[in-house]
Amino acid sequence: MLRRLYEWVLALAGKPSAPWALGLVSFAESSFFPVPPDAMMVPMAVSRPDRVWLYATIATVASVLGGLVGYAIGALLFDSVGAWVFRVYGLEGAATTFEESYARYGHWVILLKGLTPIPYKLVTITSGFAHYSLFWFVLLSVITRGARFFLLAALLSRFGVQIRGVLDRHLNAVAAISVAVVVLGFALFKLVL
Repeated sequence: MLRRLYEWVLALAGKPSAPWALGLVSFAESSFFPVPPDAMMVPMAVSRPDRVWLYATIATVASVLGGLVGYAIGALLFDSVGAWVFRVYGLEGAATTFEESYARYGHWVILLKGLTPIPYKLVTITSGFAHYSLFWFVLLSVITRGARFFLLAALLSRFGVQIRGVLDRHLNAVAAISVAVVVLGFALFKLVL
């Protein structure tokens, strides 16, 4: 099943709808969707290395726009939608603790957590819940999400052929490691709270 999904994403990379699909996943991941856009961007970039910078731009812009939806969920709908998202991730009481970390660490919360495997939707929803400055939220989101996706693009641009070879030969192992990194991100999120 994983191999079919990987080959589907590779085939999608050659279609005109590929950038739209990446944008949709990047947008949704910042507010509610559990799958990170990297899972789509990597196979697309190794299939079409000539478009890697375009993919990074799309992922960044869509992620920040999706982050605004996450912010709105936190600011306007935290008691219903926001609390549900936190429950889905097993972090029922984390939003209040996360809000307290905004008071202590300010901008660093968004900058650091936006680069880590901690799900960005938790940052965006809590930013709205904490009534964090919308201006700073957007500016720091552009910086941190841009850094994440453009660093990934630089790595894919430089090592894309080798990465594709590893994915073609060891897809299951790479997927297992990726899942482990996401689980580690959740564990770290709970630990720092």
